[in-house]
Amino acid sequence: MSLSPDKLLAAIPAGLRDPLIEEYRVIASNYAEHRWGPAELTGGRFSEVVYTILDGEVSGSFAAAPSKPSNMRNACLDLEKKPNTGKPGDRSIRVLIPRTLLTLYEVRNNRNVGHVGGDVDPSMMDATVVLSLASWVLAELIRIYHAVTTAEAQEAVDAVSERKLPLVWSLGDNLKRVLDTSLTAPDQTLLILHQSVAWVNEPDLFKSVEYSSAANYRGKVLAKLHKSRMIEYDKAGNRARISPKGSAYVEKSIVAPRMGWK
Repeated sequence: MSLSPDKLLAAIPAGLRDPLIEEYRVIASNYAEHRWGPAELTGGRFSEVVYTILDGEVSGSFAAAPSKPSNMRNACLDLEKKPNTGKPGDRSIRVLIPRTLLTLYEVRNNRNVGHVGGDVDPSMMDATVVLSLASWVLAELIRIYHAVTTAEAQEAVDAVSERKLPLVWSLGDNLKRVLDTSLTAPDQTLLILHQSVAWVNEPDLFKSVEYSSAANYRGKVLAKLHKSRMIEYDKAGNRARISPKGSAYVEKSIVAPRMGWK
């Protein structure tokens, strides 16, 4: 099942839905590029967009654009005091998501991300918290607004969080080109899968890597990567997805040397 987040969140006005998805993409992209500080800072803007959506849902009237409440903590806590809307996901909208936003905002303001003089340097640990919480919030909104399962909502979030790397050029229609032509077909495949996060259709991979033949690509590239546990190759489903082992290899051996990561 292919889930498009913009369609799943169609009940939210575009003036809020588009910033929501864009801010999440920035968080995911900064995290993938090891830009810990910016990834955390964006968590604050993401929280403001989500709060505007929650406030609109509870009040019955959405704002045209995101806005920052004068006091985020009080604004989120005030949502809990609002009457039960009786709609699906009411407790998530009034209680669970607002409480999660408070943690996101706290990391942004008081962990040496939002201003100079905080007590903790920006780090992978804090950025991981921001990405994880933002992913949960987005998945929860998708789950509520489209009545899908948690797994399906996460699939939609994965589709949004495509990693943006200058090593891969996206041309649309699921066609991508690895710009470093010195990389082998297996490494190009891993890099494309690493950027894509979610499942990628085998024909799209074959078209992007431009291997000699589809049969050879399946046998000499995908099957071998699957056997080494670098990817999960779903032959019956005609798709592939990178594994944690494959992601670690891409980041350490392919991306880090070319992006100057330490």
